[in-house]
Amino acid sequence: MNTKTLEDLEFPTVLNQIAALCLTELGKKYALRIKPFTEKENLLMALQQVNEYLSSLENNNAIPSHYCEPISAEIKLLKVENAVLETSGISRIHRISEVVNTQIAFFRHFAMLYPTLFATADSVEYTTEITTAIEKVLDKYGEIKSEASPALANIRRELSMLKGKINESFSRALAEYNTADYLDDIRETVVDNRRVLAVKAMYRRKVQGTVLGSSKTGSIVYIEPRQTELYSRELSNLLYDEREEIQRILRELTAFLSEFRELLKDYQRYITAIDLIYAKAKYAQQMHALLPHITEERTLSLREAYHPLLYLSNARKGATTYPQTIELTDDNRIIVISGPNAGGKSITLKTIGLLQLMLQSGMLVPVHHRSQMCLFEHILTDIGDNQSIENHLSTYSYRLKNMNYFLRKCNDRTLFLIDEFGTGSDPELGGALAETFLEEFYHRKAFGVITTHYTNLKILADELPHASNANMLFNDKTLEPIYKLIIGEAGSSFTFEVAQKNGIPFSLINRAKKKIEKGKVRFDATIAKLQKERSKMEKTAETLKDEEIKAREEAKRLEELNDKIKSKLINYQELYDQSQRMITLGSRVDQLAERYFYDGKRRPLIAEILRLIETENAKRKQLSKEERSQKKEEKKATTEEVHQQMEAIRQQRKEEKKERMAQERAAKEKLQRALALGDRVRIKDGRSVGTIDKIEKGKAVINYGAFTTTVALDELELVQKMK
Repeated sequence: MNTKTLEDLEFPTVLNQIAALCLTELGKKYALRIKPFTEKENLLMALQQVNEYLSSLENNNAIPSHYCEPISAEIKLLKVENAVLETSGISRIHRISEVVNTQIAFFRHFAMLYPTLFATADSVEYTTEITTAIEKVLDKYGEIKSEASPALANIRRELSMLKGKINESFSRALAEYNTADYLDDIRETVVDNRRVLAVKAMYRRKVQGTVLGSSKTGSIVYIEPRQTELYSRELSNLLYDEREEIQRILRELTAFLSEFRELLKDYQRYITAIDLIYAKAKYAQQMHALLPHITEERTLSLREAYHPLLYLSNARKGATTYPQTIELTDDNRIIVISGPNAGGKSITLKTIGLLQLMLQSGMLVPVHHRSQMCLFEHILTDIGDNQSIENHLSTYSYRLKNMNYFLRKCNDRTLFLIDEFGTGSDPELGGALAETFLEEFYHRKAFGVITTHYTNLKILADELPHASNANMLFNDKTLEPIYKLIIGEAGSSFTFEVAQKNGIPFSLINRAKKKIEKGKVRFDATIAKLQKERSKMEKTAETLKDEEIKAREEAKRLEELNDKIKSKLINYQELYDQSQRMITLGSRVDQLAERYFYDGKRRPLIAEILRLIETENAKRKQLSKEERSQKKEEKKATTEEVHQQMEAIRQQRKEEKKERMAQERAAKEKLQRALALGDRVRIKDGRSVGTIDKIEKGKAVINYGAFTTTVALDELELVQKMK
């Protein structure tokens, strides 16, 4: 890809944001060097790696951390014969070996879940020889273990004993001379890492030992006791032996590690690669990106696509970002976007280019999951003012040079993006040349999106069978952008409307209109009118959608309310039946009890009670069968009743709609009867006043003096009736 293309689409800014997410220094360094892949197979594997890592961030099988410091310096040193690594460098090698082994073991365990990442990790050799060898020498704090060799263990044992003797001899001398009152109040201090007595200067000859210094005033002399001095000399010899033994151990370990130099290179390459994959996945998570379907066909279908940088910036500010939907296929290869400035044309252009660059660089993109993207050999851009002072090139000269580059590279595997196509020269001459370029790109079957204000390019896009116009919607009243792309219609620049909105006197605007051809004014006015109609249709569609949602919610609420009422009625009926049954049963038992009270016969009483129980059980069996059949019938009846209610609501809505349409027709007919030839009128929300010259088929020809225009009657409002 051309470096200028990357800069035009702000690709370096994306790389800076990805680099900030890397955990390792090498990852940050290589993140800034990311370029689009040249091999499709490598690209698809990179995309799948990022997609799998992204899934790990959103499930419970989190991939272990890969953070570790670089070992580039250590790898270089391992190449040198008889070199000795520092303990800090060996600790870094141990850390990277441990991390890579952990990663390999993890991906082997979850090979089915992360197949591409498993293949990446499995390409690196798994071995514990490095970590085992280092752990024999270094402890977890990076210090040399005493067990690293028998000689070092003996030396350190002797050192420990000798330090004990030094402390003991110094303590004896300290106690002796302190009792004799030879010492100053501070008693002792340290000079050159050796403990010394703080002796009063007048008694220095009475203390046996070596003088190692004195205080600034000379009142105190620092003396190391003689016995302690003898032990200190022996300590120095042992410390020297310790250093020599440590150097020998480190030299042996370095020689051992040098055999794994190539493997350590692989480890570092793997850590850098996994860090880049991690950073891309985190970046995708931030902007809710995904992997779209990559098709072999020439189809670029972006649904609800967001500009990544704009989305993240607005997310931090709490502002809204508007997605765009655009599609390029063999049947619609080129789209010409027109409309007023500050409407979102350039952002739409950059969104398409940046998303394509990101995908071909192995990054996921913020689009709808039903989006489809193909791959391009070239992405050509001409965006912004490219005036070059250094090369003495004007904007137009640079653009012509860029077009020449386009002509050399453009083919059926090219995506070209041009902002403000044709500008920088005479509108008619520059427009004609831009039209020729566009025809050439079209014949070469390249995919492309351009933005322009030139009418001839809009007409050309309408005439070419595999090209189309598009515009960014504007609010027809406030002239504020809506940031929604509409395919199939050219956009008006709203030149005079925007000027009027910004306070330019109407007399000057009218003079300007007279200076251009009437046909151009009427053409631009027609486009503006179509855009206004489109805006109205959009609003109507949204209103109808809202009403439909409200109707569904109301129907659902009524259905739930009806179900609740039916349930309560059934419960009340069951409770009433149960109460009546219990009253009857209680009366019968009361009668039996009264008879038993008078005659005292048990056998007839028990027989009657048993008969009563059997009768009740028989009723229960019969009732359970009837309940099952009754529930089926009730369910069927409830379903039919709900359908009837829904049908009634739909019928009511239909009647209301018919009534509203009849009222609108009546209002239009009344307006048509009210307006007549010669009446002075103006377009709604406009300031210009004209006279009706002709009325035909619901439209009126309005004469403004300098020009005429045809407007629907329902868009006019009466200013003055003809006298």
